[in-house]
Amino acid sequence: MIQKLVRYFLFIFAIVGLTVCNQPNEQTIQKGPVAAKPMNPVLKKIFREGKLVATTDYNSTNYFIYRGEPMGFQYELLKSFAEYLNVKLEVQILNDLDESFSCINSFDCDLIALGLTVTKERSKFVDFTEPFTQTRQMLIQKKPENWRSYPTWESLEQSLLRNPLDLAGKTIHIQKNTSYLQRLKNLSDEIGADIIIVEHEDATVEELITMVAEGEIEYTICDEHIALVNQKYNPDIDVKTAISFPQNIAWAVRKGSTGLLDTINSWLESYKKSKTYAFLYNKYFKNTRTVNYARSDYFSPTGGKISPYDNLIKKYSSIIDWDWRLLASLIYQESRFYPDAKSWAGAFGLMQLMPHTAERFGVDSLSPPEDQIRAGVSFIKMLDQQLSPKIEDKDERTKFVLASYNAGIAHVYDARRLAEKYERNPNIWEHNVDYFLLNKSKPEYYNDSVVKYGYCRGDEPYNFVYDILDRYQHYKNMINN
Repeated sequence: MIQKLVRYFLFIFAIVGLTVCNQPNEQTIQKGPVAAKPMNPVLKKIFREGKLVATTDYNSTNYFIYRGEPMGFQYELLKSFAEYLNVKLEVQILNDLDESFSCINSFDCDLIALGLTVTKERSKFVDFTEPFTQTRQMLIQKKPENWRSYPTWESLEQSLLRNPLDLAGKTIHIQKNTSYLQRLKNLSDEIGADIIIVEHEDATVEELITMVAEGEIEYTICDEHIALVNQKYNPDIDVKTAISFPQNIAWAVRKGSTGLLDTINSWLESYKKSKTYAFLYNKYFKNTRTVNYARSDYFSPTGGKISPYDNLIKKYSSIIDWDWRLLASLIYQESRFYPDAKSWAGAFGLMQLMPHTAERFGVDSLSPPEDQIRAGVSFIKMLDQQLSPKIEDKDERTKFVLASYNAGIAHVYDARRLAEKYERNPNIWEHNVDYFLLNKSKPEYYNDSVVKYGYCRGDEPYNFVYDILDRYQHYKNMINN
């Protein structure tokens, strides 16, 4: 009994030590004037749960998948902020602004990262961060069919609407619940004539831009940085007519969330001055190479594919009863979908099987992609069958299968034995077995009498599991099942 108590307290001390080292607190994140202010409940919740829950929208600039990798301006900003807090990032897609505002006010998320226009009306029920950029609202119109053959630039200009006064009597289509509505109402008053406004509940800003490009509607409105990006994808649209003065673009938090707000502003103040931010902005809004995204089948807003092997992944994922997007996330983690990939340790192919494992399932480095996927899935099935008598819950067992795929099932068994010895649940991954696998590189654990397979560089399988599951959530956000 005394030995059990000693082991229990040793485990508790180890957990506390890990928490102190890895989890941020009020002192470690707050700087300058922020340091004098206590954390509000939202910030405390973020630290307590170890994650930042943010909502953004799914489009070609904010958040998307390209060749299997989550990308986007807002997504990368959020990642940087989450890293600053030393917490995980959880992204929720909400393309309806009303839903986004409801999300933070119901405590279902902590932050709106949509690139919101700062307005007096919105400031009544959310608090805005310091702006991270400025923009203008631009009219989107289609160029004439034969615009490339116009004799002069001046003649082309004369064919396009350049004076907002000329919007009198015109019909403009906009996304519902955007700041564009109030601006158009104000503009209508300013020019002394009616502008016909059609709000679309189900269409996104970019979908309306596409409708203009395809001639389905005449006009829409969007922010200038979004307009410039979309003109790269749709050269037949014109985006040069401004209908507003420059406006601030910012994130929003729940009204009264001063601790979180001050922390974001403190981070933004230095981050906006960094080369990282300049690179990020140029990457998404100025780099001409971004047009290649839209032309790719693997650009989620238009192509909707994760990889060239989606059909094969769907076919073989059914054998192990996995969501195909989870298997795709594993394959991306292993090979970035390159069938000729080879590791320093000798693993090869899409599934990065070691030679002895590959031989067991009938493939080698010259095998075609389908055979590589089939062999990898067969290996996963074998691991699952070995673990299923011990771990009944399928979702929980999947985490153990992923760790075994990376580190070998023997090391996972060792971690389970350690968990049981220290009176943790050997059938639960998070905060139980994962801790012991992570620390199996430490002598006090790999030399323990219950450990049969010795040292393991545990951070690799630990991160492997969580990286795959995290990417899987992004795939579920943006890729249909």
